[in-house]
Amino acid sequence: MKTMSSSNVENYMHIVEINTTVDKMYHALTHEIPLWWTELFEGSSSEEGNLFTIRFGDQIHKTMRVKDLTANVKVVWSVEDSLIALPDLKNQTEWIGTTIVWEIEEKKGGCQIKLTHIGLNPAIECYEICSNGWLQFIGSLKKFLETGEGVPYKK
Repeated sequence: MKTMSSSNVENYMHIVEINTTVDKMYHALTHEIPLWWTELFEGSSSEEGNLFTIRFGDQIHKTMRVKDLTANVKVVWSVEDSLIALPDLKNQTEWIGTTIVWEIEEKKGGCQIKLTHIGLNPAIECYEICSNGWLQFIGSLKKFLETGEGVPYKK
């Protein structure tokens, strides 16, 4: 497991097996984000260099650049801008400079997705809120790929 070199704290990581194909998984991450993460989606996530913004109402947004796309294997996003304007958070821009890595692996009867959010670790303030958010939306991604209907954030 990767660790942050400065603090040697483990980054957020979650692995889930999904009854789907690697190409459908890859397509969901590059073309279908509004169907499982949030309907408030602007930009494009389908090519390296693309910039996209996801929103969760007026108080939370994240803008990411697609850093690496390896078809049916890996998707990497770099967070360039972020605001989590929740009253309990003092540092509302902690996602800026973090990296989200999706690794796809074919398994018998489906595939496995491994999400590593480099920079999201227990030492940062939003860790509990953000890790719970990841669990919710990875669950939505799984549901979307297995049933055709995810549970994205709705407008």
